[in-house]
Amino acid sequence: MKPLEGKCAIVTGASTPNGIGSAIARRLAAEGASLLVVAEGPAQDLEATASACRTLLAPGAQAEALLLDLSQPGAPERMVEHADRLFGRVDILVNNAAARASYSFGTYTREQFDKVVAVNIGAAFFASQSVLPIMRRQGSGRIIHIASQLGHVTFDKRALYGLTKAAIIHLTKSMAHELGKDNIIVNAISPGPIDTGRRTVNGPEVTAQLIGKVPAGRLGEAAEIAEVAFFLASSSPQFLQGQDVVVDGGFIIH
Repeated sequence: MKPLEGKCAIVTGASTPNGIGSAIARRLAAEGASLLVVAEGPAQDLEATASACRTLLAPGAQAEALLLDLSQPGAPERMVEHADRLFGRVDILVNNAAARASYSFGTYTREQFDKVVAVNIGAAFFASQSVLPIMRRQGSGRIIHIASQLGHVTFDKRALYGLTKAAIIHLTKSMAHELGKDNIIVNAISPGPIDTGRRTVNGPEVTAQLIGKVPAGRLGEAAEIAEVAFFLASSSPQFLQGQDVVVDGGFIIH
């Protein structure tokens, strides 16, 4: 029997083909979990993630895609309700959806601020609140927030993004403090620079600058984050609570 057989998971931000959310979804599916993968779009990429998960599923498990803008009021709650209708339970919630903004401080608009905060903090906050009654009904649950090394250290033009990820790290600790008594285990993962196929958007200079700060001398892989997510989602780390597991090749140690 696979470790997650009979378990059901929600993974947000799962539409980037080589991204962290997609990698986590596939890893959980390979270990037996049923999946609801969620993203704002593109629809074909999100469905590709669900299709990839279906090829890995244990007998009786299923994988479904839900196209949803989690920045909208009520959307995180509708997502959780949808998963509960599909599966009758939610054992694992992976809050990976994120909006990025790369601007010099002093140039952000209110619209940019509101969008990034709504996705990076609001979606995780309200999805987590919404899933509590289900996990309490079951007597257990795992919530995993995907934070960032930029919640710990600074980088050019990342003030707003880093602010939201620092907030997620604090949210992880606060939730763990309150929910441990309910056997709901909450942890976070802070990835470093990960090669998701989108690094070229920032240009080779920025990529080289990032790699120069990584003692491992390379970008990380989404599968490396997925491996940690599986560990946190499994039954093994019962005493690991309220922690932010930094997976960054040593980015923040200097």
